[in-house]
Amino acid sequence: MSSQDEQIQQRRANLGELAKLGVEIYPHAFARRHQVAQLAEGYGGRSREELEAERIETITSGRILAIRSFGKASFLVLSDGLAKIQVYIRQDSMPALDFQIFKLLDFGDWVGVEGHLFRTKTHELTIWASRLHFLAKCLLPLPEKWHGLTDVEIRYRQRYLDLIVNPDSRRVFEARSRLVSAVRAFMDARGYLEVETPMMQPIAGGALARPFTTHHNTLDMDLYLRIAPELYLKRLTVGGLEKVFEINRNFRNEGISTQHNPEFTMMEFYEAYSDYRSLMVMTEEMIATVARQVIGTDQITFGKHHISLGAPFARLSLREAVRDAAGRKLGCDVSDAELRQRDTAASIAQQLGLASQAGHGPGEVTTDIFEALCEDRLIQPTFVYDFPTEVSPLSKQKADDPDTVERFELYIGGLEVANAFSELNDPAEQRRRFEDQLHDRARGDLEAHAMDEDYIRALEYGLPPTAGEGVGIDRLVMLLTNSPSIRDVILFPLMRRRDERSATND
Repeated sequence: MSSQDEQIQQRRANLGELAKLGVEIYPHAFARRHQVAQLAEGYGGRSREELEAERIETITSGRILAIRSFGKASFLVLSDGLAKIQVYIRQDSMPALDFQIFKLLDFGDWVGVEGHLFRTKTHELTIWASRLHFLAKCLLPLPEKWHGLTDVEIRYRQRYLDLIVNPDSRRVFEARSRLVSAVRAFMDARGYLEVETPMMQPIAGGALARPFTTHHNTLDMDLYLRIAPELYLKRLTVGGLEKVFEINRNFRNEGISTQHNPEFTMMEFYEAYSDYRSLMVMTEEMIATVARQVIGTDQITFGKHHISLGAPFARLSLREAVRDAAGRKLGCDVSDAELRQRDTAASIAQQLGLASQAGHGPGEVTTDIFEALCEDRLIQPTFVYDFPTEVSPLSKQKADDPDTVERFELYIGGLEVANAFSELNDPAEQRRRFEDQLHDRARGDLEAHAMDEDYIRALEYGLPPTAGEGVGIDRLVMLLTNSPSIRDVILFPLMRRRDERSATND
């Protein structure tokens, strides 16, 4: 029998002994007077003399993170996840049953404590226990060490363990919650209406991505999990809602990496009578405001980089970025005209060691070069703007350049954080773009956009000049908490299935 098996056996035996004592081993509730964090914050600065004079009585509860015995005196360390407090246990200070409960406690159990506050000889804030209440048994041993790749995987698979033993993890998710609240407050203050759009859709639209499919039995119809809320939000703008936003979950049937999870969170918004340049200014303000509210500053560290989130952000056109990066790598000048021709763009890509997919036009080839050479080098906040029309089927073309659309992506720390554009509102041009996407789909591009006749119909009722943007909540949390992987900021990231028996023995 392994050491862990022996511990599990002993813990179950202790639970059985508690039941024999008549202790309710799974009580229904426990009334606290204070949380542990309230005691630490409210009385952590009181001196020994002040605590003795006031004799502050408390009833609190928490998980046991340490058990120590010194002769007739014993100590527990309780945590509510936010703070810790020591509990002093003496046999002659509590009922006999309560002391018997103490003798059957294990590391990780939940208990309630009644008593008064004092300071020990080492000046540690402590509860002198007069009553002890059993609340729940931790039947599996908690991990003693929390290092290495294997343990990182356990953190993702068993987030509850991560939250118990890793205070930094809890702080990340508290920051995430504050970030979502701050984004919502920012949009509310600017007159945006928060809405909800379908997560199951008959047509997967609003982005170039492969969807997840499902089936509705009663209606006998296939549906797709939402890859973006865009087309529904713009329908609302057609309906007269001039400023709308949604904090939404999207689902894309794509690869998993430190930057990608199949299920992720975005904030997407649309504003009538606006264009992509006005959204750049708004986005600068949003990012800096949210950062200051969440972490108290717009200066962050991400990996080895110090990054300023203060405005103004750098601005760089996509073709300019590709010309500079490709020119440096090849040791020769690369012109804008070369990137606009399929053969010369493909030749440049080939010289860079990048394969051009059959059927890709010059805009798609240029975008592939950008993603390969430029994205991860954009550390300080940078708006990359004016994308090729080929890769932007929902964006409005520039008036003087039909091969280019009014679109930007925001990069920070090498991560794409936002994507925005002036919205295409010409229904005839939108139909032509969708038809081009159908040709791509026929060639085997599973991420190509489907035809959406109802969306075109909505445009025919008239969409005013409008700009829209999607902001990646998960990646923004990564930046503000200096988290290297998207899995660090998603409570329950998708993981490959494995044998549950081996998982239990980890």
